[in-house]
Amino acid sequence: MIFPEEYKYVGVTGIHPDDADDEPVYFLSRYIIVEQLTDIDKEYSVYRVEHTGEELLRKVTKIELLASGKQVLKYDALLNIKDRRLLIEKASELCKADVNTVIFTGLDRHVTFVHAPDLSEIIDLEIVDVVPPEPSWLSLMIRKLEASGIFGDLSIRFNENMKDLRQFEGEKTVFPCSSSGLKGKCLDSDIVTGDGSLLVGCEISRKLFESRFPGLQYDFINICPFRSDIYTPQRPFITRCCLSERSGLATINGIKGTVVHWGASEFQIAVAIRELVQQIKKEQGDDQ
Repeated sequence: MIFPEEYKYVGVTGIHPDDADDEPVYFLSRYIIVEQLTDIDKEYSVYRVEHTGEELLRKVTKIELLASGKQVLKYDALLNIKDRRLLIEKASELCKADVNTVIFTGLDRHVTFVHAPDLSEIIDLEIVDVVPPEPSWLSLMIRKLEASGIFGDLSIRFNENMKDLRQFEGEKTVFPCSSSGLKGKCLDSDIVTGDGSLLVGCEISRKLFESRFPGLQYDFINICPFRSDIYTPQRPFITRCCLSERSGLATINGIKGTVVHWGASEFQIAVAIRELVQQIKKEQGDDQ
C-alpha cells in the first residue's frame, strides 16, 4: 500500500511528464497527480517522483508511474483526509476490477491518494470495560476523542468489549459501588450480615469486604482486567484499573495493551492510546 503520510507530499498538475522535461517540482513533492481532460471526462495518473537540489523548486531526477487511466478513481465527496483509517477503508471498498488507486479531496480542498489499499494496516483496539452505567466512561471518552479526529493519523479502529455485570444481580450479590445502579448490595452503602454473599469486584473490593465484614464466608468473581474471571484479551486493548500504579503499557496473557486509572481524563486516555499504538508499530517494524 502507498498512502502518503502527509498531503503536503502530493502535488497536482495538468502537465504530463512527457511534456515536462524542464519543469521543476516543489521541494516537498514526493508524488504527483496528473489531471488531464479527455473527450469524455477527466483522467488521472499518479506518479512517484524523486528530485535533487536545495531550492524550493527542484530538478526531477526520476519519475515512476504508479497508476493511470482506469486504474485511478477520484472520489467525489469531501472527506477528512487526516483520518487514515477512513480513507483506507473507503479505498478498499472502491478498488474493484481495474481500480487500484483512489484520489481523495479533503474538506480544505487538499488532495491525497491511496494506492493498493491494505486493510491489515489498520490496528484493531479493544475497549474493555464494565456496564452499567451505560455507556461506560471509558467507551464514552474514547468515542468522543475519536469523533474529534485526534487519532486520525494512527489508522486504528475501536471495538467495544463490555462486560455486563447485570448477569450477577441478586439479593446475595455485593457490588463495589452504588453509582452503577445494579440490583444487589453495594460496599459503599450497605451492610452484609450473613454468610453466602457473592462479591463481584476486584482485589480492592475484596480487601474492603473483609475489612468491613470480617469472618463472613463469601464467593468472589474477580473483574479486575489483570486477574479477571470474565475477560481474556484477544487483541490489543485499553482498559481501566482503580490502582493508579498499574497505569501504562501492560501485557495480559501475552497480549499488549494499556491501562488507565478508573477516573482518567480524556487527555490521559488519548496519551495512553497513542503510546500503545506507537509501541505496536515499533514492534511490527522490528519484526519485518
